[in-house]
Amino acid sequence: LLPGDAVARARIRAAALTIACDIHPLNNLRVLNYLKGPLAVASEAVDVWAEHWLTTGFAALEETAAASTGRYLFGDSVTLADLFLVPQMYNARRIRADLTAFPALVAIDKKLNALSVLRGARPEAQPDAF
Repeated sequence: LLPGDAVARARIRAAALTIACDIHPLNNLRVLNYLKGPLAVASEAVDVWAEHWLTTGFAALEETAAASTGRYLFGDSVTLADLFLVPQMYNARRIRADLTAFPALVAIDKKLNALSVLRGARPEAQPDAF
């Protein structure tokens, strides 16, 4: 999940941490439900909030994705960054975010979701999904 030399591994970690630290915490269901519940923010406004933080983070990742010469974010092997990307793309679609500005991310996500191991990890594939 961290192939290559030290510089390549650092770039992969940086992309993964962009997702883990800058995107995910702000569109985590726990956060969104808190906004809707105790803070009584309208669902539409919460979706705007989530889309803003998703697309802000995706803008930086799109540059990385567009520069990739392989199937995934950092070549032809799945990396840590790819594994962090998949659930955020799922979240973006869940809130119906406009992804037209991110064609490289959408293409990479499509390739990742074609992998059986990742299809089996989707929320709706879990035994307790409802």
